[in-house]
Parts: sequence; structure tokens; C-alpha cells
Amino acid sequence: MEIVEYVGRSTKKFAELMECFFCDTSRISHHASWAVGFCGLKYPSLIIPYLDQMLDYLEQPVHNSIRRNTVRIMAEMDLPEEFLGRVAEICFKFLDDPKEAIAVRVFSMSVLFNIVKKEPELANELRIVIEDHYPHGSAGFKSRGKKILKALAKFEA
Repeated sequence: MEIVEYVGRSTKKFAELMECFFCDTSRISHHASWAVGFCGLKYPSLIIPYLDQMLDYLEQPVHNSIRRNTVRIMAEMDLPEEFLGRVAEICFKFLDDPKEAIAVRVFSMSVLFNIVKKEPELANELRIVIEDHYPHGSAGFKSRGKKILKALAKFEA
């Protein structure tokens, strides 16, 4: 949290943190992802200039913490229109993968529901994926899934 407070709203300090996030050393990148996640939650506007690069990073085999923190940020922010399709594709992939970490899948579910609010034609696809995995999902998956399925019913009515 000291790093998050140190960075604050400073774009220059955040740029330095993002250098650590995208670093080739997985230990540095892994630890930086936590601070990036919390900075992004506090100041989502800092993330926008890096969103394309972050999505590129998510499409590579990266540590679970990087996926979890990146998707958590996206679940809490208002994503720019031009990224919705790519974010949806990535999050559907995470959500549909039973080997993916539960937190990544649950945050992906939230991201996708937020996208459905802007692109209601995706509601049925999201419902199908959640229902397919619901019977053998974890408690966290089922809890979030139940809430989102209930909310999705409004889009399909």
C-alpha cells in the first residue's frame, strides 16, 4: 500500500511502476502487479494508456497474479469502447477454462457482465458459459454466477 500511496495520481510514477509490471523478471512483474492492481482500482484513468499493452500481456503465459490483478482492474473500471471486443474475448477464454484460477474466472465473469450492459447481445453467450460451468464450479464461482445469472435475466427478457 505504501507503493500505491507513493504513486498516487502521478502518471510519471505510474509509468515507472508499469515498467516493473512489464519486466521480463517474473518475480518483479508478479509483485508489481499487486500495486498496479490497487493503483488501477483507485485511479482507473492511469490504466487507460497501458490497456492495449496489458491485454497483449494477458494473451501470453503470465503468472496468475498478473492475470488476477489485471482482470480485477477491468472489472472495476469503465472500459473504453474500442477495447470491449478484445477484453470480452480474453475474459470468455478465462471464464471457460476450468483450469484457470477461480479469482481470474470470477473477475472475468464480472468484466463480461459489465460489457453486457453496453453490448446486450452477449448476454446469452455469458449465460451459457456460466451455466455450463456452474454444476462443478467452486463456491466463489457459484456465488458470483448466481448473482450474474439473475441480473442477466433482465437482459434476455
